[in-house]
Amino acid sequence: MGRRFYTEVAYAVGLAALALGTALMEKADFGMSMVVAPAYLVFLKVSENLDWFTFGMAEYCLQAFLIIVLAIVLRRFRLRYLISFITAFIYGNMLDAMMKVVGLLPDEVVLRVACYASGLVVCAVGVSLLFNTYIPPEAYELFVKELSAEYGWDISRTKTAYDCSSCLIAIALSFLFFGFGHFEGVKLGTVLCALVNGWMIGQCSKLLGKHFEFTDAFGFRKSLG
Repeated sequence: MGRRFYTEVAYAVGLAALALGTALMEKADFGMSMVVAPAYLVFLKVSENLDWFTFGMAEYCLQAFLIIVLAIVLRRFRLRYLISFITAFIYGNMLDAMMKVVGLLPDEVVLRVACYASGLVVCAVGVSLLFNTYIPPEAYELFVKELSAEYGWDISRTKTAYDCSSCLIAIALSFLFFGFGHFEGVKLGTVLCALVNGWMIGQCSKLLGKHFEFTDAFGFRKSLG
């Protein structure tokens, strides 16, 4: 039996890891994670005219839209969907804070490569942790988790399919906002992330399951079901 890891702690650490990983990939500028690339492109476009509009704001606005789509597809709305938006709001503010800290790093090529690689791993760990908590994760993970549970799909494969779809949407938005032949936010790093992210999350989940036993510290699971 592995060491005890409280699911509530997994939620907090997972959310912080996602914010840090995303900030590191933004600093690298080799292409954002395909999951957040659409929000990043919206941020780039809108902030041209509204300088107060942040990446974090774009994140929770688009996640609110995704939650609405999920509710329509499953033909139900649960309390956990509302809490998922609250999670997205917290994450968005954490992301803005992390970007300010990571932005202090120098723009050297070697450091950018390190930022991309570490950001990819940290994001995968963050998602894996959120999959092990009963607290509704942000909408991206909730969408995959709910569809997998509803239709009995393998969660790693569902995640990969979702990531690839998000990548295609991001490419379309890049062309729409900035013209054909000009890529913003969607680069070689985005494609690489789309291909390996689902596998990395699966491996992280197996590793966490091997070494830790996830248990609840509080009795809120049923009320959030």
